[in-house]
Amino acid sequence: QVQLLESGGGLVQAGGSLRLSCAASGRTFSSYALGWFRQAPGKEREFVTAIDQSGDNKVYPDSLKGRFTISRDNAKNTVFLQMNDLRPEDTAVYYCAASLGSYLFTSAYTYWGQGTQVTVSS
Repeated sequence: QVQLLESGGGLVQAGGSLRLSCAASGRTFSSYALGWFRQAPGKEREFVTAIDQSGDNKVYPDSLKGRFTISRDNAKNTVFLQMNDLRPEDTAVYYCAASLGSYLFTSAYTYWGQGTQVTVSS
């Protein structure tokens, strides 16, 4: 079992940057694939990005690739989401999630953090 805690959200102007962190407790952090999801008010949950257990393989939707970057530090039990050139449509609650399966299967993410709010003003 793993517990996840997101941090780093806040209010930024359009074009600005934020780095989100997700700290995990547990002995087997390196066994988990990690993903970031987001949900805006009145919208369904949206996949943002994911990284495999080794940290060598990552996936992004075409709409976000080039602006968002995921990384992990297994020694620190932490996964990061670097967000650049933020836009108002990026406003959402961002969630960190963990999976013991493949990083490519979003349905396999069964452990979730509480979320952190990101608000982008225009």
